[in-house]
Amino acid sequence: MNVRRFTARTSRDALVLVRQALGEDAVVLSTKPCADGIEVLAMAPEGMRQVERYSQAEPAAAAPARANARPDFVNSVQAVEDDVAQLSMSTLSFQDYVRERMLKRRHAAMANEPRAAAPLAETAFERTSVLEQRMSERAPAALPVMQATPVPPAAPALLREPPPVLRDSAPLRNDIHLPDLAAQAESLASARRDQQDMMNELRQVKGLIEERFGALAFIEKLQRQPAQARLTQKLLDCGYSPALIRKLGDSLPMDVADESAWAASVLERNLITAEHDAPLEDQGGVYALVGATGVGKTTTTAKIAAAFATKYGAANLGLITLDAYRIGAHEQLRAYGRILGVPVHTAHDRASLEDLLELLAGKKMVLIDTAGMAQRDTRTRELLDMLSHRSIQKVLVVNAASQGETVEDVLIAYRAAACAGIVLSKMDEAVKLGPALDALIRHKLKVIGVANGQRVPEDWHRLSANALVHRSMRGGGSTAYKLDASDVSLIFTAAHGNAAARSAQNASYASHA
Repeated sequence: MNVRRFTARTSRDALVLVRQALGEDAVVLSTKPCADGIEVLAMAPEGMRQVERYSQAEPAAAAPARANARPDFVNSVQAVEDDVAQLSMSTLSFQDYVRERMLKRRHAAMANEPRAAAPLAETAFERTSVLEQRMSERAPAALPVMQATPVPPAAPALLREPPPVLRDSAPLRNDIHLPDLAAQAESLASARRDQQDMMNELRQVKGLIEERFGALAFIEKLQRQPAQARLTQKLLDCGYSPALIRKLGDSLPMDVADESAWAASVLERNLITAEHDAPLEDQGGVYALVGATGVGKTTTTAKIAAAFATKYGAANLGLITLDAYRIGAHEQLRAYGRILGVPVHTAHDRASLEDLLELLAGKKMVLIDTAGMAQRDTRTRELLDMLSHRSIQKVLVVNAASQGETVEDVLIAYRAAACAGIVLSKMDEAVKLGPALDALIRHKLKVIGVANGQRVPEDWHRLSANALVHRSMRGGGSTAYKLDASDVSLIFTAAHGNAAARSAQNASYASHA
């Protein structure tokens, strides 16, 4: 008989290997844990049949010897029979075979019938060694006893169950190993990555195709709708953003007589101003003017203070400066205060600011001039936190001559949505007012006043949305920055492919066209 060893991660996988190697009638001899998982000893059904034929032939050969045995031999036979009775408790067929085989070997030894001992099949059952030890204790000292090689104990459940018989057959192999699961997982992950890369490339191709077809459709639309082409070129010259221009172009009616007047009316309805509200100096309260460096906060503070003192007197006005960073920065506001007859107080931190606010609590209006800081300066957040007192309303001063991207960056950094309003300064320096108005329309901010010069208080005004929009529609600037029809087509077709970003920008415009 030929006993073979199989190893796998689990007993189920090991039995699969046994079935593949030895066929459906294979006999499992033992199972035990090993370094690779589970080790199974099994043999082919032919080996079991050889064992049965051999066991049937031995009783016939041992019968003459028992007939001629001496009395002491009879006593030994009785002891062996007792061992047989004690061994009858085993329920495993293979243990029965071992018991009978050992009995026959002892009879043969006592009858002095030497014969070549057949090699016993290697087993993994721990009970076999225990039974042999018991038999050796009862046998005479002169009798040889077969010693089985001890092996690690098998699982208890398998010791109480008969050997399984497998049904499936497969080609015989000497060395069978389970597939490398890690390699399979890596191969599957690689296939997923390849699939994802292919999907990304397909999306890129799809986006490129949509962009090209969109560009062709836009050019064709401009050719079919000359009014929209003229309006697009006009708004670009005025400094408005392509997102707003595209939104207006898509909403342009087919039968409009003057596209520029129509666009001006739409922009006027979307620009929020304080023209219908009471002037800032009439409302009273505590206001802190904030903004980037050099936008005119101190001058604007002086203009509002002068307008208030003219109506309500200097006794009802309080002035505070927080500009302690620059050398002599507070002297400019002190000079205005001396002209108006109002003392200027300096606050270095939040505690001193709160003390001054309590001191000036009886004033109708308190104006706070702050230090100018770039919108990306780390101290900007500290300044805003310092002005987070519940009684302080912030007013953001924005340079109307700045680029549209710069204005939008300032609005975000200074949290314009939480401010009471916007003051457009340096209107006299702005060549194009469109970029600033475009940003204010996008963020839906209120313009509470404009400053167009250095004179105090003459250059402080409250303009309507109509006046601001018509001021922006005048355009201006050098001819080097003018766009012709071919430039308009080139700009819009290049930016036409980014539909997701464009739709997000268009959604922020509350157009009433």
